[in-house]
Amino acid sequence: MLTFDDLAALSLDDLAALYAGGTVPENFALALDNKPKGRMVAVRGLDGVPVVNKVIDIFAKHPLFPWDGKTMDATSEQTADGINRVKAGARMNWFPFKTSVQPSSIDGEPTIVLDYEQKGNPILIKKIHDEIREVAPGMYLGPAMAKVGKDKPPVLVLWFALDTNK
Repeated sequence: MLTFDDLAALSLDDLAALYAGGTVPENFALALDNKPKGRMVAVRGLDGVPVVNKVIDIFAKHPLFPWDGKTMDATSEQTADGINRVKAGARMNWFPFKTSVQPSSIDGEPTIVLDYEQKGNPILIKKIHDEIREVAPGMYLGPAMAKVGKDKPPVLVLWFALDTNK
């Protein structure tokens, strides 16, 4: 079974290769229809600095790390409404999104896109482009990217994972 720690130990290139080999299950929304635990596993530009990377890894898995994962409610086998679970003093749900299967911004293959361009989200959140694919049973990996301009591809910021087994 693939774990968050296993993913955090991989290089950005290895994460990209694992993501490229991932799949979109036919009933992904039903599989994610719970509260998958989430974790940031790598940050672009910092993976080549061992000390900084270790600090990021410790912070990402620390109980005080503010992002806890995502709550998703299936609206069909292939779509869901979701929201991020955040711990900032109290547990809160912030930044709703909708999911659908679309071509990946990374490789053009089918992926699950988390669309943050939802009413009420701040403009900076609407600039987020998340994608996920299942890379092991119940483990979803994806890039979090920033939309940098019209007709320009999103730019990778970090890799994150969602575990439906936890």
